[in-house]
Amino acid sequence: MLAELVRRDLVPEVWVPSFGDCELKERLGRRMHLVRLRTSAINRAHGVLTQVGIRLAFDRLRQSDALEVLERRGVPEVWRQSVVEAVAVVEHLDARLAPLERELTPLARADRRVGLLVTIPGVGELLGLTIAVYVGDVGRFASAKKLVGYSGLTPRVAQSGDRSRTGKLSKAGSKVLRWAAIEAAQQAWRPNNPWNALYRDVKLRSGGQGNPAKAAVARKVLIAAWHVLALEQPSPLRARAAPPTLSRPAPVAFWSTNGPQGSEKPGQLQPTRCATPSAERELSTTEEPQPGRREPRTALDAMKERTS
Repeated sequence: MLAELVRRDLVPEVWVPSFGDCELKERLGRRMHLVRLRTSAINRAHGVLTQVGIRLAFDRLRQSDALEVLERRGVPEVWRQSVVEAVAVVEHLDARLAPLERELTPLARADRRVGLLVTIPGVGELLGLTIAVYVGDVGRFASAKKLVGYSGLTPRVAQSGDRSRTGKLSKAGSKVLRWAAIEAAQQAWRPNNPWNALYRDVKLRSGGQGNPAKAAVARKVLIAAWHVLALEQPSPLRARAAPPTLSRPAPVAFWSTNGPQGSEKPGQLQPTRCATPSAERELSTTEEPQPGRREPRTALDAMKERTS
């Protein structure tokens, strides 16, 4: 029966990465493991100081007079030793990460996909290489939502009758791809980050919790990654300084997550206009020009004229 199905071309092919890509995946997975250990040690140092009511930047703890500073601030000996151990672990991991990143950086700069992915805010060269390698052939994902689902960043949904409840992230896909997207969302809290409006909105609706906001930004990062890889065009959302409070932000192009007739096939997406670079809920609408009335240029102008 299987042979007959193959003869009739009824068995779908499964995408298998090349041996070189498998080697690169292993190296990128090793880097992810070391980076996560390093982050854990940094959080450990901050947690120890929080127990005694002290907050210091980790770079300050790595200086030669850090122990004297902690002693002057009244940190007991046991807590000081815990901080010293955490700093030593971070320095050891930095020494292990340096040669690995030196090997991966030329590969990232030579990859054409990475050149497109780094135009997404929060994505650097090594994170771009990680996303590109773990996504592989973007054509195997029919839509951006399929890529987000593959990463495991979609929440679980429990349905019973007419009731529906959203739970935690499914985490059912690629762990490294999910980690890379969340790493790209780490700086979304900064006001000059294009994802900041989305981050603040989700954080406010989730009761001040930062993890749901980071997950929401990470999903947008993967959606943007699908678009730049499928269309082979750089992202219009670039990191830039925050506009003044009283000035109107300039409109920029933003890819809609819904293609024509509800599809998201590569090459079918059309850019829409958005008043701010990270808030897709203010998409502009097309209005027919009226006699004696100037056609609105942005969604913000249209909203003001409708309310007036």
